[in-house]
Amino acid sequence: MTTELTTEAQTAAPSPAAPAWRLWILLVWHPALGLPVDPVAVLGLDQSRQPNERVVRWVPLVYEVADPWRERLAESTTSEDLERWIAQSGGTCSLEPADVPEGALDLTHAADLVLDGLLAEVIPALPPRGDG
Repeated sequence: MTTELTTEAQTAAPSPAAPAWRLWILLVWHPALGLPVDPVAVLGLDQSRQPNERVVRWVPLVYEVADPWRERLAESTTSEDLERWIAQSGGTCSLEPADVPEGALDLTHAADLVLDGLLAEVIPALPPRGDG
């Protein structure tokens, strides 16, 4: 006889809006690596709502390097904006799609979970920026 353990994340019912949620990791230029691979925020959009519901979760203590994204996000964010930003990726700013984490209860929670992963795994693995 085997016993299965279930966690709260496994038993939480996903939101019915989850298929309309899209998440992106917003990246800026990393001077030491010479690529736009430095995460500064997570952007979440719920495209089932008009206008799109938007959630932005910023990496703590990242200010000036995130300014290009702060300027882009000053207004509302549309699907057309995302298409334009994707086409312009590769310069000083870039964005990468992220999967909606299992167990996310709403769009804000989904963005928080992605940010937690960046803070725990990705950001500590990057070399120092070397621009200060």
